[in-house]
Amino acid sequence: MKRTIFELITDKGGFITKSEIPSYYDYRQLLLLVRKGELVRVRQGVYALPESLANTMYDIEKIVPGGILCSYSAWAHYNLTTQIPYGIFVAIKRGRKVNLPDYPQITLCTLSEHLLELGVTKALVGGYECKIYNIERSVCDAIKARNKIGIDVCSEIVNEYLKRPNRNLVLLTEYAKSLRVESTLRKYLEISL
Repeated sequence: MKRTIFELITDKGGFITKSEIPSYYDYRQLLLLVRKGELVRVRQGVYALPESLANTMYDIEKIVPGGILCSYSAWAHYNLTTQIPYGIFVAIKRGRKVNLPDYPQITLCTLSEHLLELGVTKALVGGYECKIYNIERSVCDAIKARNKIGIDVCSEIVNEYLKRPNRNLVLLTEYAKSLRVESTLRKYLEISL
């Protein structure tokens, strides 16, 4: 039994890639649905139901394959800051070319290969399983970006982390060494602990 494109997209969480569309479905029909406004072309080969775009989180793996949630997106996920992300922050390997859609707003953070995989974990964010930096790596990223994000935001993130009973200071220090912010982290810890 043939399923409609709407059933397929709904089963996939509101997004579908061209490769996930069965061969019995005419691709021109998909384009017609986009012209009618019943579907939205997120980027080349990725389509979504309009109501799926109302969510604040998207299936990042389909938009930026291999991307890792970082920065404001990770801090918000872990409730480390009151700052509201003005888009989705995704880390990718330096030098990689990515075609981004007009919507949602995605900010790419390019990293060297040896730092890209440091502290990566998987989490359910907004109903989608995606790669995200763990909480210790996210805190170290805040310290590293303290001049860009502001000392007050950085302090808020560090203080919120230190309030948690399940904090891992050994892992935090290990990541701080790798990211070359160990001396700055030590100053924060001296003030806060």
